[in-house]
Amino acid sequence: MRFANLLILLYLIPAIAAAGVLRGRITDENNQGLPFASIYIKETASGTASNDQGHYQLQLPAGTYTLEFKYVGYRARIETVMIGEAVQELNVQLVPEVLNLKEVVVKASDEDPAYGIMRNAIRLRKYHRDEVNAWSARVYMKSVARMDKVPGKVLGVRVVDVDTGIVYLSESVSDLHFKKPNKISERMISSKVSGKKQSFSFNQASEMNISFYDNLLKVEGLSERGFVSPLANNALFFYRFEYLGTFQENGRTINKIKVIPRRTNDPVFKGNIYIVDGSWRIHSTDLTLTKSAGIDFVDFIRVRQVYAPVQDEVWMPVSQRFTFEASGLGFKGGGYATGVYSRYKVQPAYSRPPAIVEPEPELVATDARAEVKPARRQRVRVVKPKEATPAEQPAIHDEKLFSREVLVVEKEANTRDSAYWAEIRPVPLTKEEQVDYQRKDSLEVIRESKVYKDSVDRIRNKPTFGNFFMRGYTYSNTYERRSYNFDPLLSLRGGPSLLQYNTVEGVVANVGIQFRQDFEDRRRYEIEPTIRYGFANEKLNAKLRLSYTYNPIKRSTATVEGGRFVDQINSTEPIAPFANTIYTLFMERNYLKLYQRDYARVTYRSELLNGVAILTSLDYAHRMPLQNATDYAFRESDSGGFTSNVPANAELVDASFEPHQALTAAFTVSFRPGMNYISRPDRKINIGSRWPTFSLGYRGGIKALGGDVKYTTMAFRISDDFSLGLLGSSEYSFTGGTFWGKEGMRLMDYRHFNGNRTVFAGVYTGFQLLDYYRYSTNNRYLEGHYEHHFNGFLFNKIPLFRRLKWQEVVSLHYLNTQESDNYAELGLGIEHIFKVLRVDFVTSFQERQKVRSGIRIGLGF
Repeated sequence: MRFANLLILLYLIPAIAAAGVLRGRITDENNQGLPFASIYIKETASGTASNDQGHYQLQLPAGTYTLEFKYVGYRARIETVMIGEAVQELNVQLVPEVLNLKEVVVKASDEDPAYGIMRNAIRLRKYHRDEVNAWSARVYMKSVARMDKVPGKVLGVRVVDVDTGIVYLSESVSDLHFKKPNKISERMISSKVSGKKQSFSFNQASEMNISFYDNLLKVEGLSERGFVSPLANNALFFYRFEYLGTFQENGRTINKIKVIPRRTNDPVFKGNIYIVDGSWRIHSTDLTLTKSAGIDFVDFIRVRQVYAPVQDEVWMPVSQRFTFEASGLGFKGGGYATGVYSRYKVQPAYSRPPAIVEPEPELVATDARAEVKPARRQRVRVVKPKEATPAEQPAIHDEKLFSREVLVVEKEANTRDSAYWAEIRPVPLTKEEQVDYQRKDSLEVIRESKVYKDSVDRIRNKPTFGNFFMRGYTYSNTYERRSYNFDPLLSLRGGPSLLQYNTVEGVVANVGIQFRQDFEDRRRYEIEPTIRYGFANEKLNAKLRLSYTYNPIKRSTATVEGGRFVDQINSTEPIAPFANTIYTLFMERNYLKLYQRDYARVTYRSELLNGVAILTSLDYAHRMPLQNATDYAFRESDSGGFTSNVPANAELVDASFEPHQALTAAFTVSFRPGMNYISRPDRKINIGSRWPTFSLGYRGGIKALGGDVKYTTMAFRISDDFSLGLLGSSEYSFTGGTFWGKEGMRLMDYRHFNGNRTVFAGVYTGFQLLDYYRYSTNNRYLEGHYEHHFNGFLFNKIPLFRRLKWQEVVSLHYLNTQESDNYAELGLGIEHIFKVLRVDFVTSFQERQKVRSGIRIGLGF
């Protein structure tokens, strides 16, 4: 093997030595650098781009090459160069393109010539979208984020370790493969992150692969609805177009079209698009989204693409660039992501392109003059393309290449040295980026040192009123990867809080601390002791929870907990302690129903296979009833006073119970077919599927080890969320279940349904007006929830709501049990109020009769 390797090395040395470097700068007529200018190499059907200062660099094997230098709005320039062993320099100056207007006679009743061009492009949209069955390319990506302004505090929390300038800089090289209809395989072979040599880039080349040939462009994180393409089938409803002229490039006529939104707040682009005359395909784009288009988190994003023929008349993107700016909460900054494509291999879908046949004009004589008009009642005809035969579609990659693993990051991707990047990088770094790499890489040792991290922690760990009162206080030791979290005094988000009040315990001191230790390989363990004391019933309770995540790839976690504690009868805890405290003290409503238990529980969760997860638990408890110990309230109401701590239930004459023991086992398996995922060296990231999630759950009481309860229940659940394009997005869940073998069951063993009787909205996928325990059951049941977010589809038509950026939402909830009959809730809501609030008006019905109505207020980002 060593001899064979030596032979291979000796064979490759001449080829390596024969490679040469061509570099230079692309400038405009004023000798200013042209950022993101495109360089297309005809012989290799690949391209690159200049950096922000106009500099470019190419490394090519020895030979003669034809290079085409292009920049949107400038005349392309073709240069033939001979690459040798030495470094060569070629500076290129581009001159502005002189647009020629077609010789047309425009009458008052005629439309702009741009509409005819765009109609042809729209007619051939599907062909251009599908003109290849498969393709592969080498993709270089660079992502840069910079901060221009940083506030001292955000919502009372100090901002530390965030400087102005570049805050994130990463590069990556991936091999990207695509096959119809939507199979993607990407392998990141190189990764570099400024200041973090051991990290891996979060670049994903497939995410940049957006196409304006799609009707609707979905960009994750920018909008919930997506954006209408200027080439969409319904584009003329959303856009106006203006013809700006033509120019010649390689014997082709390129039309420059101005893209103008018809309405200010539609989810659309504006800018310029360039269409090749005759073939009516995209030549390049320079389009922008602004806040008025409904984008989130950023102020604007600019999309620039350059297409080129990579095989005969098959055009593919050779470079793309997304530029953005953002501001909020005192921060201001921006950045860009750029992608350069090379080494294209394509499998054409057609052997003959389509053609558009215009109607023959006819001569109409009027007063001895001949006027040319299109023939009446004749429509533009599109000649369908001819599909390529199997012989004309050579395989370009192995079918085994495609799986549910859409991206894998190689373990050695972050080990490449600076010499490697200098050789492979197609877009030279700017001076600022060079300095950022040098500075952060040299400071990485300091930033990772104990002294530096301790100094940052001293600032971050300083307590504030907001920490203790609302959010909870966290003390971090970053160097040791260790943290301590203390519960807040009052939790408005529904979690545990230090101070509570209920009629069973009176004033409650609930002291919870979470200790967490992380390891470099993403394993972690948590220790969570909690001590609780009720001043009215004078009972001290305590529990301890130990959790260990030992396999981050499969998210495998084992948990052991136990002690004596007070719990809600519904173990999913639908009533937030803060909401109950407010209603108990101010409205004399004690919705919280509690019992005490001495218990021990073991829980295990993991992903067995891709898309298949399990959750198991074994619980032994001595369960004891509790009674009200106080009736204090700030004011008396006309509700008739506090109710008993025993809930009212339609299936039980008396829901009270005596002390007893219960041994309970539970098992849930969930399966989402077709789950796509990303494999990184230290984790697996599930990114969804077109299929819903199916879950099957079992829970049973076992008469063993002194257990007094016996029963078996099973349930099946299906849930999903999906997009309806411009109409918004929906989410749903339907659950059906039943019980059998019931002996000695108590109310806490029943199936409960998350209700709500307060103005504070609980979980939106639960009921908002239902009593907490009235329809809890140990018989068959059917439960369904559906919610649709219109994402501004309706409110964008109303000027006031459009300015406020409020969005509409509707919800429907259904329950059928032995006693509830057909119970339903219908909700109409407004979300994104002040960006974070949501208000719903909900009405409930039972057997088509109205039961009650109410307002619910919650969070609605």
